[in-house]
Amino acid sequence: MSDLSWIDAAITGARPQAVAALLRYFRNLETAEEAFQEACLRALQKWPVNGPPRDPAAWLILVGRNFALDEARKRSKQQALPDEEVLSDTGDAETAMADRLDSEDYRDDVLRLLFVCCHPDLPATQQIALALRIVSGLSVPEIARAFLVGEAAMEQRITRAKRRISQADVPFETPGAVERAERLSTVAAMIYLLFNEGYSASGGELHIREPLCEEAIRLSRLLLRLFRGDPEILGLNALLLLQHARAPARLDAEQNIVLMDDQDRRLWRRELIAEAFALLDKAVRLQQPGPYQIQAAIAAVHARAPRSEDTNWNEIDRLYALLETIQPSPVVTLNRAVAVMKCEGPEAALAMVEPLESALSSYFHFHGLRGGLLMQLNRNDEARVAFDKAISLANTAAEAAHIRTHLDKLAAEGKKRQAH
Repeated sequence: MSDLSWIDAAITGARPQAVAALLRYFRNLETAEEAFQEACLRALQKWPVNGPPRDPAAWLILVGRNFALDEARKRSKQQALPDEEVLSDTGDAETAMADRLDSEDYRDDVLRLLFVCCHPDLPATQQIALALRIVSGLSVPEIARAFLVGEAAMEQRITRAKRRISQADVPFETPGAVERAERLSTVAAMIYLLFNEGYSASGGELHIREPLCEEAIRLSRLLLRLFRGDPEILGLNALLLLQHARAPARLDAEQNIVLMDDQDRRLWRRELIAEAFALLDKAVRLQQPGPYQIQAAIAAVHARAPRSEDTNWNEIDRLYALLETIQPSPVVTLNRAVAVMKCEGPEAALAMVEPLESALSSYFHFHGLRGGLLMQLNRNDEARVAFDKAISLANTAAEAAHIRTHLDKLAAEGKKRQAH
């Protein structure tokens, strides 16, 4: 096969289950990670030649486990395992492993790994960063951008978290009901950040990384099975489904960004929207509003509008105002400014955006929105400066290209004025 992108997709999709299973085998986070990385290296060597295994997760677990056992035996000067060709056989051994992945032993492996990473001995920021690194395999630069911090600081944060887990002698069993509930909000936040990384990638060539979105949805559904009556987990599931439903319409054939106002709503995945509406209705009936439910309600307003001009922006503004009260954040205020622009015009929105500059000076969307508002107000020189800053902070080529379309419009307007 000449296109090897399938290998990256297969490894990314198998990572949570493979690392979780290896952690259960060896009860050591560093050993599990090292075993998985070695298995990935061998996959890069074997799969292009032999083709994809029937079950990538089973293959990676088998090879990673055998590597770690081999290393342990070498350290204890015992007899080494057989040659790699025997260990990496994808025949009967892989079949047996794949069968076990569906058994009771493996069912909660990923959740167990999530709860280990989100252990209460760790500060919340370290919990989320570690889970994103270990469970989902995001790079340190990707996680740093998600947190709006430097790469060196994030590297230190993850290293400290690993060391703390090692020193704390964390039990590698799924915690009981009370402890699960205590850690639930952090696990939900990690899943939300994971989804956001897939929804709008913080680096690389792809603007949308659907496998990450789908993994986040899978994990959120797993949480929902364990916490069926939790309104925020219901809201989280609804939110992710509503956002993911728009994926087919968010990029055009040339992979350029299509804003929601311009999207072909016939491409939205109606089955996901219907599922989300049912979850959100159930959450609302519980009468315990929270941030995920409110964000899901905002997404639902968009989903219910047959055309962009039918969107109830006043309702969206009201919901963002409620979200500001429950979970104040400069990003929430920035998002609310879009609704204010639709309801009251660009001047009112800009008045909301300007005070956020110190907090969001390194945030791509701040400068993009500010530039758009300035352009609407015919403050074109200031708009160009804002757009240039946005391009310098763009995380993907699609984001940069989208901002350049605004600069092209400004340039065309300038030429037109000169011609007159």
